[in-house]
Amino acid sequence: MKHIFLNLKRFDIPKEQGGVNTIAAVKDWGAYIVKSTQEELKTYGDDAEFAMYFPEVHVIGASEALSEGSPIQIGCQGVHREDVCPGGNFGAFTTGRTGKAMKAAGCTTTIIGHCEERKDKAGILAEAGVVGGVAVNRLLNREILAAEQAGLRVLYCIGESAQEQERWQEVLKEQLELGLAGVDRSMVTIAYEPVWAIGPGKTPPDKDYITKIGTYIKEITGGMDMVYGGGLKADNARMLASIPVIDGGLIALTRFSGEIGFYPEEYLEIIRIYMGR
Repeated sequence: MKHIFLNLKRFDIPKEQGGVNTIAAVKDWGAYIVKSTQEELKTYGDDAEFAMYFPEVHVIGASEALSEGSPIQIGCQGVHREDVCPGGNFGAFTTGRTGKAMKAAGCTTTIIGHCEERKDKAGILAEAGVVGGVAVNRLLNREILAAEQAGLRVLYCIGESAQEQERWQEVLKEQLELGLAGVDRSMVTIAYEPVWAIGPGKTPPDKDYITKIGTYIKEITGGMDMVYGGGLKADNARMLASIPVIDGGLIALTRFSGEIGFYPEEYLEIIRIYMGR
């Protein structure tokens, strides 16, 4: 089975406010994406699973738009490292997006450790004088454990920056060993993000590099499913589909020039190409 993940980041902000959303009014945005894709996604049967990670405000609308037999898993963009518990904390999490809250809202999965989340956590820790990836990975581990306790599946993102590329094996091993400590690995899929190659004007990794990384991750994790998180796009879908150690991909933007943004029909086309339709 292939795994196709969609990280919708903050693509809901209207264009007139500096965002990229032109497809639907904000109040309808999550539901619109689900309704525009789920019927075609049903045609893939058991060949693929599909998860969409929405900004929190859209989770309920997206969940309510699911039709009978929809293959879409609704996800949130991370969870807090703690949660409510019987006889204990019953909700003192102001600003915190707990796993149980997201489960109650209709989520079945979450994305943890995305490079943007790692950067944010590292920046906060640096303000306190803590530098390095160990603390970040330990915090992410607590988030994964909290997500699992709430009954959520996890897409765990790892990857090396430009400064870390020469010691990529060490960096990825640390992210995997610390992040997955004590975790039920059957609830987790790994996403590899080549952080050093993400952004305008940067050269993405080629097939050989992705194969090398994927093979290493499989060895370290004992064969856990792994997807390419550097961006599954129309122009790399066939290449990624041809790599045996890659089990799917993570899609974000679908259009990178002109009317930049996410468009459901282009998302479906990327999947068709990847799945060989």
